[in-house]
Amino acid sequence: MSNSADSTGAPVRRFRPVRLLTGGVFALAGLIFWMSFNTAQGTNIRTDASMLRLSDLIQERSRKNADLEDSAAGARAQVDALARRDTGNTAQDRKLTALETAAGTRRLDGPGLTVTLMDAPPNATARIPGVPQPQPNDLVIHQQDLQAVVNALWKGGAKGIQVMDQRLISTSAVRCVGNTLILQGRVYSPPYKVTAVGDRGMLRKALDQSPAIQNYLQYVNAYGLGWKVDQHDAVTLPGYSGTVDLHYAKPVG
Repeated sequence: MSNSADSTGAPVRRFRPVRLLTGGVFALAGLIFWMSFNTAQGTNIRTDASMLRLSDLIQERSRKNADLEDSAAGARAQVDALARRDTGNTAQDRKLTALETAAGTRRLDGPGLTVTLMDAPPNATARIPGVPQPQPNDLVIHQQDLQAVVNALWKGGAKGIQVMDQRLISTSAVRCVGNTLILQGRVYSPPYKVTAVGDRGMLRKALDQSPAIQNYLQYVNAYGLGWKVDQHDAVTLPGYSGTVDLHYAKPVG
């Protein structure tokens, strides 16, 4: 019962916490609706075109980095041309050219090969009897796969290596987030192409003998990951066009 009587017989209303709780819920809901309306100001806050996805921002920054690198490369080429013109020293020019070639900042021509790695189809299933069905991670290219190719090509005597459209130098780091490659401030998606200049026989032998690549090829056979090696009689690698200055953190004070 909701009512009782006092000593005089007058009914006494009992306090119901549920009523107070219900009123509080309605008040909170009204506050949330008001804040949402005030934020949206009559626009659709979910589909507003001005709200870019994070992936769009990353791609935009990657394009800006590419433009800046091209601009820096043009300026560096002008500086190098002026330096050679002012020195007039053939021996020093040869020494500078050798240093640029070793550092990877000079264009490189010669025979070589290209390795292409590609994700498996998203609906791929096991293609070999007795092999377990793939997990999502089994169907994408990972950082260690790209690193295995690059390391094998260096071991095979590559004179220079290019990943996608960028030349590698001694400070280059091949990093992946998920199946997205981040290289020297720019972002790439598969298929991934790694091109090397060098003796094609030695390069191919180094790929075939790499334990990490042999492991990757098991996934190629089992789940359909992409693997292709193309040989070139002549290929051109661009010189590295990014900054060569090292940036590092220092403790304050």
